Amino acid sequence: MLTKRIIPCLDVDHGRVVKGKKFQNIQDVADPVELGRYYSDMGADELVFYDITATYEERDIFLNIVEKVAEAIRIPFTIGGGISKVEDFRKVLMAGADKVSVNSSAVKNPELIRDAALKFGNQCVVLSIDAKRNGKGSWDVYVKGGRENTGIDAIEWAKRGQDLGAGEICINSIDTDGVKNGYDLELNHKLSELLTIPVIASGGAGKAEHFAEVLKAGADAALAASVFHYKEIPIPELKKYLAGEGLPIRP
Repeated sequence: MLTKRIIPCLDVDHGRVVKGKKFQNIQDVADPVELGRYYSDMGADELVFYDITATYEERDIFLNIVEKVAEAIRIPFTIGGGISKVEDFRKVLMAGADKVSVNSSAVKNPELIRDAALKFGNQCVVLSIDAKRNGKGSWDVYVKGGRENTGIDAIEWAKRGQDLGAGEICINSIDTDGVKNGYDLELNHKLSELLTIPVIASGGAGKAEHFAEVLKAGADAALAASVFHYKEIPIPELKKYLAGEGLPIRP
């Protein structure tokens, strides 16, 4: 059985790690390179860095930060935000990232997933989906940092992303983002049942039990931000707890 992964998420805005709630009330947290090094030392399995305003501001991604992070840490990391063409994948991977995450740009041009997977391998391509419940028993895909509802069904989009060549799906529940009441277990369970590629759960971690719940619901990895940034849940203690719950965890 593959080990379950714990992944701190670092949202970066103009060179600083920030955190908000339901994509609002953004607050400054730390320097991305220093925080990345700290998580690497603490036993995180991977890291994700999102340039949260690159797409909205239509500017290039922070390659200087990618290079510094690659030098500072010893674990795989993913870069997302502002990726709109295959050339962007090449730049980010050449700068030292292990994977590249696409969201709004893939909705706009689904073939970007296929083209990148063919050029760099499925393992390099992460399809990130911001999903929100719609009152009809399903979830809609949102883009532009949660600002715009596309009307696309999130489950169907994840399946199509897999078919196009994405190596992982990162599913972020806007409803639970930053609220700390737990992940959207129903959404993660449905995706895990449907897909053959790994599912990364995002949005809602508030205590150790929430990680256990979503990993037992079928997610392959659990991503979180504020509980790690504010040292509410130390990663070594979390991993010890999850191992005690019978989950396959790397020490």
